[in-house]
Amino acid sequence: MKLTYLKQQVSTLGRFLATMLFFLSAIGFVWHFALFSNPVAMASPAPISVAAADVGDRTKEAADDVAKGSKNLIRDTADKVERAANKNAAKVDRADDEGSGVERKAKRDRDRIEQRAEEDAARTEKAVDKNMNAVKRAVDNIKDAFSN
Repeated sequence: MKLTYLKQQVSTLGRFLATMLFFLSAIGFVWHFALFSNPVAMASPAPISVAAADVGDRTKEAADDVAKGSKNLIRDTADKVERAANKNAAKVDRADDEGSGVERKAKRDRDRIEQRAEEDAARTEKAVDKNMNAVKRAVDNIKDAFSN
C-alpha cells in the first residue's frame, strides 16, 4: 500500500517539474528573442518607431478589409433571409387565391422577417464597426507607446 502512495507522489512531482521546466524554457526563449533579435534596435529607438508605424498601418488596413468583408457577409445573409421570406409568401399567395387568413398571416410574417433581418443586420454591422474601432484604437495606442 505504501508503494502505490509513493508512486503517486513521485508521479505528481515529476509532472510538476516537467511543467515548470517547460514554462521556464518558454520564458527563456521569449526573453531571448525579445532582447537579442535586433541589437541595433537596442541602441537606437528610431527603427522601432518606424517599424511600429508600418505594422500599425498594415494592421489598420487589415482591420478595414475584415470589416468590409464582414459587412458584405452580413448584407448577403440579410438579403438571403428576405428572399426566402418573399419566396415563402409568394408560395402561399399562389396556393390561395382568395386572400384568406393564411395568406394575410404569411404576408405579415414576411414583413416581420424582413424587418427583423434588417434590424439584425444593422445591429451586427454596428458591432463590427465597434470592434474594428477598438482594434484601431489599440493599434494607435501601441504606436504612440513606441513613438515616445
